[in-house]
Order: sequence, then structure tokens, then C-alpha cells
Amino acid sequence: MRWLLLAILVFLGWIRWLLERRPRTYALLMLPQAQPLLETIARLRAHFLFLKARAECPAYRRFLAEQNYAPRGGWRLEDVPVTAKDNYIKRYSIEDRCFGGVLHGRGDVIDESSGSSGVPNNWVRNANERKDVRRILQLNYGLMYGDRHRMLLNCFALGPWATGMNVSMSLADVGILKSIGPDAKKLEATLRTFGTRYRYLLFGYPPFVKSFVDATDVNLGEYHLDLVVGGEGISEPLREYLRRHFRNVVSSYGASDLEINLAVETEWTIALRGRCAQDRELCRSLFGRDTPPMIFQYNALDYRIETSPEGELVYTILRAEGAAPKIRYNLRDLGGTYTFRALARALDARGIAAQSLASLYGHFPILYVYGRSDLTVAFFGAKV
Repeated sequence: MRWLLLAILVFLGWIRWLLERRPRTYALLMLPQAQPLLETIARLRAHFLFLKARAECPAYRRFLAEQNYAPRGGWRLEDVPVTAKDNYIKRYSIEDRCFGGVLHGRGDVIDESSGSSGVPNNWVRNANERKDVRRILQLNYGLMYGDRHRMLLNCFALGPWATGMNVSMSLADVGILKSIGPDAKKLEATLRTFGTRYRYLLFGYPPFVKSFVDATDVNLGEYHLDLVVGGEGISEPLREYLRRHFRNVVSSYGASDLEINLAVETEWTIALRGRCAQDRELCRSLFGRDTPPMIFQYNALDYRIETSPEGELVYTILRAEGAAPKIRYNLRDLGGTYTFRALARALDARGIAAQSLASLYGHFPILYVYGRSDLTVAFFGAKV
């Protein structure tokens, strides 16, 4: 079974490679007609990943035995035990959680999390994972901006943390990159040095960006600025405030445990969130609360996202070429998912046409996130 699945996935992977060579052909995957096929391929990828992890990953094999996992009938991802920091990450060594039970050497990179659970954890990723992250980031950049002469200012924290370093490694060849870190003086000096002749795309944590625009003496109105934020959510009032200085404000979702840019805001999801912020009844009917969650879209070919009975998000990264598998991993984030079609039907039932929210949109599935279930709050990328 495993080798048959591998042969099928290799063939499908070649077709995907052809589609993802250009942002315009990548957009074909976002068509409504493609979504059932993406779901089918995702299930095949999940099954192959599980078979490989059980055969080659010492920690995962022991974890399944300790959980008394015994499939009945046909295999289903939903029947596989859920992993988390407490029952998996902290119980087994980094090496045992890797395929082959070892760090493979050249090409492996170790990132460190923020330590929201008490002690920072280490996460190993290999060259294949970094290549995939780079591909996804560059495709998203091409779809949203596509400007090779734009100056990219990376103000995420650098060093052992995943976001800043991966942004720099992934986007170095799509524009003019400067890695600054969360340093307001250096950011201000950069804008003064290169002036208004460039278009800028700034990456940073929301509170850092707000503190920068509040304190700087630079006349930001003279600059062409766009903004990508991450590390924590933003409110709609904060987005509107930042839009006084930035032409576009987009949030990206990820985690050190998983990977950066797992899902991203789109023009459509931003419009929907703004609508929900103004209409509490609509927000409650769609997402179960009066306040709107962060709303993203993601590629079902790369990620399988489920919701636990407790309302927590459970992730499977559908990549069997990575260093350490993440199968049904509970990040302890609260939220849920919709297919685009299901969410469009829910909107239609309330008299809102999906196409009225944005002129251009894709049909990738929807991920909505409220934050950590343990009441952890993110600030400057750290967890408090």
C-alpha cells in the first residue's frame, strides 16, 4: 500500500510542480472545481505520511503503541491519536521524533519556540521543508505583490526563532531584502537612507509596527508602504489605524511548532472579518462569538486541519519529506474551518453574496482562529 501511494503521489506531485511554477498557474488550484480533487489528494498524502511515520519514526511508533492504536476497517486520519506537547513532544527526544531516529546533518535547521508552555522547545526542519515554505511564500508574494524591485524590510525577530529567519531565507530572491529585526531606529534609518523612490513591504509584529508609526519622525505619507504582520492577531480598529500609513495590511498565520505562513489573509477574508466586526449577529452565526476571529485561507494540499470536540485546532502537515512528522498535532489554538462553499452558503442564507465581499477571491478552505485555549496572549511574537 505504501509504495502504491508513493507512486501515485509522485505523479500528482509532478503535475503540481508544473502548476506552481508561476503564480498565475498556481491560481488554478484555487478554482472551485479543483477543491474536491485537492481534498482527495490530501487524504492520500495523509495516509502515506502516517504509514511512513509508523515505519520510520521511533517516537511515533512508540506513541501509537502506548495509545493502543488499532485501526478497524479502512484507515481514517480521524481515528489516529492526537499528538500534543504534553503527550508527544516532551516525552520523546528530538532525534526520536525524526524519520530514522537521527538528525541527518547538513541541511537540518533547528528553530526555537517562544516558550509559552514554560520552557522553549526546539523544532528541526530539513532542506525539503524550507524549500516548500520558500515556494509557498514566493507564490503568495507573487499573487499579492509580484514586484521584483520592491524593498522587503523584515522586522521580525531574528536568531533562533522561526519566523524572522525563514522570511529572510525564503524571500531573498524575490525582491530587495533587508533583515532589520524589531529595531525601530534601524527601520527609520533604512527609510531615510533609501527614500521614497522605492516601494516597501514591511514584515513585523503588530505592536512593533504600531509603536514605530506612533514614534517616528519620518513622514510615512510620502512613502509607498505595504504591511504583512504575524506572530499574533490584530483587531480591525488596529488594522484601520495602520492603514493610515500602509496601503495594505495583511496577516499571516503560523507557529514554530508547525511552520510559518500556514495560512494567510486574503482580500476576501479581510472583507468578511470587517463585515463581522460591524454585525455581531452575523459573526455569532458564523463563528459562535460576538467578536470576529482572525480569518485566513490555506491550501488543502499542504495541510489537513480539524477541530477537536473542545474546539481546538488539530493540524497535519502533509509532507512526508520533512525531518519530523506532524500528524494530528494539537497546537491548543481555538477555532475551526469551513470549506469555501459551506461558508458561502452560510453567508447566502443571511442575504450576503460571497462575491460581493471582494472582486477577486479563491476557493481555498477557510481557517478561523481565536487564540490559545490556555489564555496565552502573544506580544511582540512572545507568549505571555
